Amino acid sequence: MNNQQWVERDLNVLWHPCTQMKDHEKLPLIPIRRGKGVWLEDFNGKKYLDGISSWWVNLFGHANPRISEKVKAQLDTLEHVILAGFSHKPIIELSERLKAITPEGLSRCFYADIGSAAIEVALKMSYQYWYNQGKTKKTRFITLTNSYHGETLGALAVGDVALYKETYKLLLMDVITVPSPDCFYREAGESEADYTKRQFSHMEATLERHHEEVCAVIVEPLVQCAGNMRMYDPIYLSLLRESCDHYGIHLIHDEIAVGFGRTGTLFACNQANIAPDFLCLSKGLTGGYLPLAVVLTHNDIYQAFYDDYGTLKAFLHSHSYTGNPLACRAALATLDIFKEDPVLENNQTLAKVMKMATAHFIDHPHVTEVRQHGMILAIEMVKDKATKTPYPWQERRGLRVYEYGLTQGVLLRPLGNVVYFMPPYVITPEEIELLAKIAWEGINRATCD
Repeated sequence: MNNQQWVERDLNVLWHPCTQMKDHEKLPLIPIRRGKGVWLEDFNGKKYLDGISSWWVNLFGHANPRISEKVKAQLDTLEHVILAGFSHKPIIELSERLKAITPEGLSRCFYADIGSAAIEVALKMSYQYWYNQGKTKKTRFITLTNSYHGETLGALAVGDVALYKETYKLLLMDVITVPSPDCFYREAGESEADYTKRQFSHMEATLERHHEEVCAVIVEPLVQCAGNMRMYDPIYLSLLRESCDHYGIHLIHDEIAVGFGRTGTLFACNQANIAPDFLCLSKGLTGGYLPLAVVLTHNDIYQAFYDDYGTLKAFLHSHSYTGNPLACRAALATLDIFKEDPVLENNQTLAKVMKMATAHFIDHPHVTEVRQHGMILAIEMVKDKATKTPYPWQERRGLRVYEYGLTQGVLLRPLGNVVYFMPPYVITPEEIELLAKIAWEGINRATCD
């Protein structure tokens, strides 16, 4: 069967995520037959370079033989077992290894299925910690403007991207929103660190005013990914850790998108040399193979729930597929690659190639910034460069880049007017050059009128 035959069958039964389905009257779906490395192949035999790691999950390429082999072996041993009252070898080994590689003190692992579910776990766990301590006034959360933490109701509530949140606002809990340290808005000549420190004054004032009613602050460290890949300096994380300690408030790090080497270090919090109270991980955890999420926390949190059954202090949160052995085995294989190969060192070289390949973009009349943290690079298109005036969202300039990229065999999926690269770590310098070439041509076509 060819592409068109599969598309007809698809459109007869499927409702795709994050998609206005009417778009597919003019923009054809692309059914994928197979993947290998950074490449995807459709049913007509055309190949596409996966420049966005299939929604940021793929670390070491599609159909990675080292991960596939371990998952296949697990299939013949144990596919799944309830995690309440039971356990299994892959999840124990995975938890031990996560404890060993994450910041010191994060000694307990609580598993979920997807990133949004991990956020729900962290929010509920923080709230119940204070509840179990008798501090029942602590019921609110602090978040940053332009943040995104997922699309289940709790995760959506602590996010701030209107596109996802506005429709459901009547269903969501009330949160406190503080201006982001997003360095896109720094003054001319102002360093990212100085701007970030200046922006922290808003958080400091909010913590001082609301600490008695706040359970936790939740942030995406260094990069607000779904918020147009906006970035900030690690000094914010250090200052926030100090203030949360001072005011007795938990710190939740959502590293679902930025963990496992994306920002240049294994975890983004490593760049500030801090440990959050809750570290949420997913996406790259399994190398892009299977859904799995985990929340790591420290023993003080764990002990607040550890009591006789009759106290009703237990954390009653569960998912049917929590800690699935197949997913855990994929995660172990992913961690094996980090252990056996110089992944972070290689990424430093690739990140430099990305930087050099896009250096000239800043001279484009409709590009106002090229920003980067490690293996995440973003190019912001604007209508007016001098004033940073954005194109109206209704013009869908980013979609033009996406459409052009597909004609050239490159998968770029811009966020609004922001074109970004977040490729698998097995990409070659030549493939990065191809990404940059097609992005440049796509931006030219998207901004020519």
